[in-house]
Amino acid sequence: MPEHWVTDILGEPFESLTIPFGEDAEGPLIATLVRSLPPLTSRFTGPLRDVDVLYVHGWSDYFFQTELAQFWNNLGARFHALDLRKYGRSLRTGQTPGYITSLDEYDVDIGAALTAMGHAKHAANPRRLVLLGHSTGGLTLTLWAARHPGRAAALVLNSPWLELQLGAIGRQAIAPLVQVRARLDPLGTQPAVDLGFYTRAQTALGSLPDMDQRAVWRPDRGFPTHPGWLMAILEGHRRIAAGVDVGCPALVMLSTRSSNPLIWAPEMISADSVLVVDDIAKAATRIGSRVSVDRIARGIHDLFLSAPEPRADAYAALRAWLTRGALGRV
Repeated sequence: MPEHWVTDILGEPFESLTIPFGEDAEGPLIATLVRSLPPLTSRFTGPLRDVDVLYVHGWSDYFFQTELAQFWNNLGARFHALDLRKYGRSLRTGQTPGYITSLDEYDVDIGAALTAMGHAKHAANPRRLVLLGHSTGGLTLTLWAARHPGRAAALVLNSPWLELQLGAIGRQAIAPLVQVRARLDPLGTQPAVDLGFYTRAQTALGSLPDMDQRAVWRPDRGFPTHPGWLMAILEGHRRIAAGVDVGCPALVMLSTRSSNPLIWAPEMISADSVLVVDDIAKAATRIGSRVSVDRIARGIHDLFLSAPEPRADAYAALRAWLTRGALGRV
């Protein structure tokens, strides 16, 4: 069946491809791949003209970061973003948003996206693959790269969720309780963990898109969480803590500081109000042998949605890492 790309909701030059791949108890499962191609000049002369980028979003999120795509396009790379099953463009009525019981299940979504990009497992492709993940997407892609050595030329992680906010000791303490609930009541309710302050900070910065779908695809207080999903996350964190090898150069980008997520404060527009960034920096040392960590002053959780100056610093840091040899001279 031929691929059918259509103009995406973001408008030109963005196109999207709906990829069905089965169903579960809640109905059909699909992933949605969004792409933007570099302008003609960059396509032939850009320093990354042989690079394909695959971006995966975080929890309670979807792809809308057009400036991020433009950054890669201007360097000659083809940019692709994946809305995973039950997220964003792939979320269907009656589905539990973001729900998964193992992060390994996303191998199907990622594999389908890579096939559409021309990077099927055994396909010969002279183009290099760069994986780019934010938050939970960073955790997902880190584990995927470790299970699929040699597939990616580089891994870029934007505030990846590599460790629970309670730290390793807290994670180990709650894991047995979560495991019991995940077995007995996987879709049960849990206390709200998102009080809406991260969205408030992004709104204050003017970082969020004005889209009709935002309230459903990216609610201010995030999706409700469930024991089955939390167990999948804890298992991912356990694997990271035990050590993995992504098998390629990796850049982990983080804010220089975290803020208290439970009380609104003006500093939330210049700090990570979601993760404990120092714990993530430590966890980053356990994902491979060629890992660089870059800390961005006054960056928020999604560094590329920060205020103009730290946002520019984040792009400069990424470009500098590429220049130092991860993908050749830029």
